[in-house]
Amino acid sequence: MKKGFVAYLVSVLFIILFTYAALAKLLTYRLFEAQLGQSPLLLPFAKWLAWIVPSIELVISILLFVDRFRLFSLYACFGLMALFTNYIIVLMNYTYYVPCSCGGILQHMSWKMHLLFNIVFILLAISGIFALQSHRHKLFYCNKTGDSENL
Repeated sequence: MKKGFVAYLVSVLFIILFTYAALAKLLTYRLFEAQLGQSPLLLPFAKWLAWIVPSIELVISILLFVDRFRLFSLYACFGLMALFTNYIIVLMNYTYYVPCSCGGILQHMSWKMHLLFNIVFILLAISGIFALQSHRHKLFYCNKTGDSENL
């Protein structure tokens, strides 16, 4: 049961993170869009990304609630956080100044702090994926053999 709890806890953390970040972006939509437009990498896509990013965050948050989609959603969390992290690395190494367009309290972090924050959440996603896969494998194995005492 510990592995199932770990996956559940990681899911809750991502639900909080992505829901908060998405709502912060949508509530300050014009600012978020303007900040995206200040990025030399994102300028051509700023209008689209201003809707797409918070939408994806909200969809992932909703899917994390559903057991059937939790593993897929944790992979999506990993992918999105890896994408955000790579973007930060590129910004840190190849641009002089671009404001953070994360929204809410996250925008007050330095780029280094934000990088560390993202790496922690990437590691959480990986641990959630492994925990859920292990938990599901154990459930499947126990259901096949009838040994449910070890759950």
